[in-house]
Amino acid sequence: MKTKGEMTRAKILEAARELFNVKGFTATSINDLVAATGMQKGSIYFHFPGKEAIACEVLKDASDQFMAFLGRALGGDNPGASIDNFFRCALDKHLATGFVGGCIFGNTALEMGDSDPEFAGMIDQVFDEWISRVASVVTEAQKRGQIRTDIRYDALAKHIIATVEGGIMMSRLKKDERPMRECLDALRITLDLQV
Repeated sequence: MKTKGEMTRAKILEAARELFNVKGFTATSINDLVAATGMQKGSIYFHFPGKEAIACEVLKDASDQFMAFLGRALGGDNPGASIDNFFRCALDKHLATGFVGGCIFGNTALEMGDSDPEFAGMIDQVFDEWISRVASVVTEAQKRGQIRTDIRYDALAKHIIATVEGGIMMSRLKKDERPMRECLDALRITLDLQV
């Protein structure tokens, strides 16, 4: 059972994640966190020394949750089915949010990539791990003839992730699943995906 302090800390992180994902890190203030949590500033500062520490913890938690999601999403009866399952899970994940917020890692990369080396490094690690996991499945799918083999596995993994991220962004702008769905359908054709 969590202590009162652990529950308070979790409440701050949950509110911060939503705010950072929708408003961005720079535009989110401690006053926004006060309003979202109903807590006093002193309570927030008791648990975290500042917004940067909150953001680091939010990104660490989001990374852990995303890697667990990838573990589930990249599952399937065979590598081709695993790739297709990942596409469906990614779409379902964003359908569930109504395409509000998008991808916290893509959002943070765009917002902080040029201005904050610490955050850029954290996001780079997430993308490197994501690429590695997708590349591993792509390699197996290529060995089985389930996707095209004329492009290197690592380049295909990066293409998959870039297309998924682009689809999320376009669907977020329109609040409509069609752009992401169309990107994923085109990706299946581009990969010559056989499940």
